[in-house]
Amino acid sequence: MATLDSPVQGHADPDFAAVAAAFAENFRSRDELGAAVCLYRAGVKVVDLWGGWADAARTRPWREDTIVCMMSVGKGMAALCVWMLVDRGQIDIDRPVADYWPGFAGGGKGGITVRTLLQAKAGLLYLDHAPDGSAYDWETIVAAIEAQEPCWEPGTDHGYHSATMGHLLGELVRRVDGRMIDRFLREEVTGPLGADYGYGAAWADPARVADIVPNAASHTFVQTRDPSTKLGRAWRIRPVVEDHYNDEMARTRIFPSSNGHGNARSVARIFAALAEGGRLDGTTLMSAGTVDRMREQSWHGTCAMTDRTFRYAHGFFLNEPAMSPMGTNPRAFGHPGAGGAIGFADPENGIAFSYSPALMCAGGGVGDRCEALVAAAYA
Repeated sequence: MATLDSPVQGHADPDFAAVAAAFAENFRSRDELGAAVCLYRAGVKVVDLWGGWADAARTRPWREDTIVCMMSVGKGMAALCVWMLVDRGQIDIDRPVADYWPGFAGGGKGGITVRTLLQAKAGLLYLDHAPDGSAYDWETIVAAIEAQEPCWEPGTDHGYHSATMGHLLGELVRRVDGRMIDRFLREEVTGPLGADYGYGAAWADPARVADIVPNAASHTFVQTRDPSTKLGRAWRIRPVVEDHYNDEMARTRIFPSSNGHGNARSVARIFAALAEGGRLDGTTLMSAGTVDRMREQSWHGTCAMTDRTFRYAHGFFLNEPAMSPMGTNPRAFGHPGAGGAIGFADPENGIAFSYSPALMCAGGGVGDRCEALVAAAYA
């Protein structure tokens, strides 16, 4: 059982002892509540640590199989699913989205290509035609996307599609493949790899699910609750409940922009396959060439949604030390989640990394706990 005196369990290879030290230090001096960190090198798991508590009251220890909402890491998983269909020749990223999803052409969107969508240049930041609180009704959100007008001439600006990207990519997968995004992910990615991750947490024993503990100093937490902000306008579709990160809908419905549940072990394993050219332990997700295509930089600059500086690829973030640190390689790519969760792959160094916390970090990036762990991984 985890205790306050000895919160860390698991293992770290001697070469990565600095990660274990940083993880323990997070509990001592950086207010860590409960979390996990995992790292692969050359396709082999070399760090797998967890500890602390799964609730704010500190009544449930964080166990080896604990999972937690990893927020926007789920957008990266949705992008992965789209790229798998690209790799199979079922999607051409230079064709209009409406070729696969005819209703998408509404609102003047007929010329938006899959590439523009993946680059977060489509200008579909908001769902103005969706009722308040309708986030977990898939068909309602799809209809709102079809009616939505872009915020700018598609392709001329860039901005993180914070509340919309999960449905945009998820519905594209459904139109092309026929399966909902949660089923595609389970049958094509997490099942074959044995990764403990999925949208919502209805598939898991509730006792395994850690609570997200909000942080009043989190820019995302504050802004998404304020309808006068851009993030607040985007996230008004989320039901107004006291504990929206942990409520029943967040844990049982499909909302790939923000409710993917898993842990560092599962997410690091998925990114390990990408770090190894799309293949791990006999399971092939895609070709190495497709991995390279999806991490090509599409923009670097101020995000029109958050006013933060990002480097963005095609459905994934690129290494950007101030907001999305991913080690020493500028070509490392992955996806952060609000509060500090992250998963990334660094193919040149053969590294895959993930961190999954319960307590949200302060600020607008991944926070000092995640930063310390990434720095230690590359020490």
